[in-house]
Amino acid sequence: MRRAILQAILLGALGLTIALAPIGRGVLAGARTQQGQQQGQQQGQQQAPPQQLPGGAQITVSSQLVSVDAVVTDSDGNFLSGLKKENFRILEDGKPQIISDFSPAGEAPITIVMLLEFRANMFTGNFAAWIATHWAPEFLRNVKKNDWIALMDFDLKTRVDKDFTQNPYEILEELRQMQVPLFSEACLFDAVVETLDRLQDVHGKKAILLIASGHDTFSKHTLDQTLKIVRQSDVSIYGLCLTQNLLNNTVPGGVGNINTEQAFNQMRAFSELTGGQAWNPNFDAEVPGIMRSIAASLRNQYSLGYNPPPSSLDGKYHKIKVELVNADGTPYVFTEKGKKKKLVVYARQGYTAKNASAAD
Repeated sequence: MRRAILQAILLGALGLTIALAPIGRGVLAGARTQQGQQQGQQQGQQQAPPQQLPGGAQITVSSQLVSVDAVVTDSDGNFLSGLKKENFRILEDGKPQIISDFSPAGEAPITIVMLLEFRANMFTGNFAAWIATHWAPEFLRNVKKNDWIALMDFDLKTRVDKDFTQNPYEILEELRQMQVPLFSEACLFDAVVETLDRLQDVHGKKAILLIASGHDTFSKHTLDQTLKIVRQSDVSIYGLCLTQNLLNNTVPGGVGNINTEQAFNQMRAFSELTGGQAWNPNFDAEVPGIMRSIAASLRNQYSLGYNPPPSSLDGKYHKIKVELVNADGTPYVFTEKGKKKKLVVYARQGYTAKNASAAD
């Protein structure tokens, strides 16, 4: 409350206005959820997704089904469509599984939270905050009518600036009001954990667009604790790291150190564990193409599902690997004019199973 009053006084003195949003845990979840419905005797009670949400889930676990979304590109980043169920193989802990559910890639709606680092810095001033708020609108250029977007930011605390909306201009207006950061702390780990927690009750395919330096200064959560929570989540994380752009504009030669490398590696770990991607762009001109790639990736996901063995219902984390194969099971080779191209599969690296004994 004291922070809100200080912010209002400071911005008022500067002739600026700001919309103060509620920050309770249920803000995002409450806008997008409904009462649960009966899904079958063996599955038990589960909440049903709202009708306006896109169907499917990135990775959900029940006593019968594990579902995971996969994006396939060639080495040039072009999305590969037209694949069939026979072209995929799923390994759980190194053992092949029978794919029982399959949906081809299509132009699915997007549900995404834009999470921005918005803080002052003793070395770069407000430059990082300025970059974050000027990169974010580029994603809004890729929004379509049925997409849902929310805006959050963090420094010492994590805030909900705009709950889920289908109007990108509402997000843009909030970004325009983010002018003066008040704190120099960046609690990245806490922000990621809190955002994932808020998204737990939001059903359907969902993602986080994280625009941050990758540095953490004062979080209650450690990196290991954060990675554990990320592994358990059903949210894809796409990261844009501010670090290299900051270095290019503040350090001669733009050369970083072990801390800047670690910052990007942390953001990349969040993305790789969840089937997303991470970038550390040198220049602003790279950002529009990256934002288009993120939107296209979210719209071009194959949905796969398999029934895990009973032994997997142990409450533990199980590794998943999605591979491409020919119909006869041999390695899949994509040729264009006689040239072989490497194919890349982006998918979650695992899931935390339910405990059968606890469910009983």
